[in-house]
Amino acid sequence: MRSLVVVSLLAVSTLAHPGFRLLIPNGINVPNPCINVFGLWNAVGHNIEIGGGPGNVFGMDFVTANTQWTKDLCQKDSDMDGKTNGEELGDPNCVWKQGDAPAGDATGHPGICEPMSDPNCMKINANITCV
Repeated sequence: MRSLVVVSLLAVSTLAHPGFRLLIPNGINVPNPCINVFGLWNAVGHNIEIGGGPGNVFGMDFVTANTQWTKDLCQKDSDMDGKTNGEELGDPNCVWKQGDAPAGDATGHPGICEPMSDPNCMKINANITCV
């Protein structure tokens, strides 16, 4: 019974807001910044890759922007790593519109300070869970 509950919770967390990924440039192609982990970070606005739980700083900023990719959200550096959200998501000029191809590839995660091994980023990323 316990494993059924865990599997059910994981499925709900993963499926909770998959449509939000389509509302930001390269939302389905955000790299996983965890050290020695490869692949994509599926729940861009959450502290854990599979979603669920509290949102990360980018997720909170996205909600504040009424879950829309705005010029302000694009120009903001939510994770305080020196790169704007737009730079990290492949929209450095903040011109992307839903349905358009982004100007470039996602080069980082807008809600996780990178590199994660940087002492300053380690403090900022205290609530990020790498699994």
